[in-house]
Amino acid sequence: MDNSLLEMDLSTLPKENWWGDHDYLYKVGGFWLLPQFIQSICRVVKHFKPIPSDIILASYPKTGTTWLKSLVFSIVHRSSKHRLSINHPHDLVPTLEVQVFTTSDVVPCSENQSNRIFSTHIPYQLLSETLDSSECRVVYVTRNPKDTLVSTWHFVNKWKKALDCPWQLDVAIDKFCHGLSPCGPYYDHVMGYKKLSLERPTNVFFITYEELRADPITHVKRLGEFLGFPFEGNEQVQEVVNSCSFEVLSNYEVNRSEESPTWFQLPYNSFFRKGDVGDHKNYLSDETIERIDALTREKFHSLGFNYGT
Repeated sequence: MDNSLLEMDLSTLPKENWWGDHDYLYKVGGFWLLPQFIQSICRVVKHFKPIPSDIILASYPKTGTTWLKSLVFSIVHRSSKHRLSINHPHDLVPTLEVQVFTTSDVVPCSENQSNRIFSTHIPYQLLSETLDSSECRVVYVTRNPKDTLVSTWHFVNKWKKALDCPWQLDVAIDKFCHGLSPCGPYYDHVMGYKKLSLERPTNVFFITYEELRADPITHVKRLGEFLGFPFEGNEQVQEVVNSCSFEVLSNYEVNRSEESPTWFQLPYNSFFRKGDVGDHKNYLSDETIERIDALTREKFHSLGFNYGT
């Protein structure tokens, strides 16, 4: 990645309209980014130096990030997992480009410099030098592209602008298929971390949302071992899985709050909708499903990643 790209003025970057008349994404290193995050992404790429004990949760937006944050926080800080009942997962595990590097080039000091957990939506292709130079652990979660699309569509339509200018589903579908969505193209984002997990399996844990939903006990136990916080028995694993279930988390007052955090325009409750697998079937036509499946076969299956259809 040529870091000089991130230092350019927005006026020098390729841009495309993705929603409404004046909403643009800007292309940086092959990926489409929201303009309000480009400078903070630049700071992360240039200045973030993860230490070996750091844990980075990476994901494309709307692929299970909130749940993953809850699970990993509970695994690493097992004696403090009760904090999830009074703190939103995104406040316990801050996003590098949204909460940490917004105004400064350094990570603020924390009470415990070991076992720090951060998250990011930055593609590996932009963050490669940072991650390749560190022994930190990376956990990447991905989700079926059709469910990712529908979840993104719902999420964007919670923005204030959507009250007057809803993001139409047919527009969202077309933009997604052309890679024109925040942090997109989705397929390139996923494959960047997928390839990294194959090259550095001791440092990168790649998991799908569907795997986690189908067998959380097995995969949470695997996560504990990968992160260096193994469980003593299945009872401990079950306790973490239960405390991080959608039903439990979504009913906490902090996660039902209509108050917006300082770091994002939407209220806390916007991060909890349904969490279902296969919800796209309620919104996408058979023709659209086949269109996306054909794209998935081209982008994933042809490269040996048989997932997403």
